[in-house]
Amino acid sequence: KELEQMAKEQDKESEKQALLQEVENHKKQMLSNQAAWRKANLACKIAIDNSEKDQLLQGGDSLRQRKTTKESLAESASNITESLMGISRMMSQQVQQSEETVQTLANSSRTILEANEEFKSMSGTIQLGRKLITKYNRRELTDKLLIFLALALFLATVLYILKKRLFPFL
Repeated sequence: KELEQMAKEQDKESEKQALLQEVENHKKQMLSNQAAWRKANLACKIAIDNSEKDQLLQGGDSLRQRKTTKESLAESASNITESLMGISRMMSQQVQQSEETVQTLANSSRTILEANEEFKSMSGTIQLGRKLITKYNRRELTDKLLIFLALALFLATVLYILKKRLFPFL
C-alpha cells in the first residue's frame, strides 16, 4: 500500500507506471504465495485424512494403531509447520526485496531530479553564452567594416595627395 501511495505521488508518468507495475507484481506474488500455502495446507490435510483412513481400515491392535497414528499426526504436523515456515521465509524475502527495490527507485528518482535541475541551470548558462557569441560576432563584423572604410579613406587621401603633388596640372 505504501508503494502504491508512493506511485500515485510521482510526477513523471513513466515512474508512476513503473511503480504501479511493481505493486501489481507484488500483489500477484502475494496471491500466488497465499494460494500455494492453501494448497500445501489442503494437501497435508488430505494426506492426514488418507493416512487415518488407511489405519482405520487396517484394523489390528488398537493401542498400537493409536500410537502410530499419533506419531504420524505429529510428523504430519511437523511437516506442515516446516512448510509454513518455508512459505513465511519466502514471503519475508519477497518483502525485503520489495523494500530494496523501493529504496533503489527512490534513490534513482532523487538522482534524476538532481540531474534535471543541473541541466536546467546549464541550459541558462548555454543560452547566455550563445547570446554573447552572437554579440561578439556582430562586433567583429562591425569592426571589419570600420577598418575597411578607414583603409579606403586612408588610400583615397594618399591618392589625392599624390595626385596634387605629382600632377598639379590635372
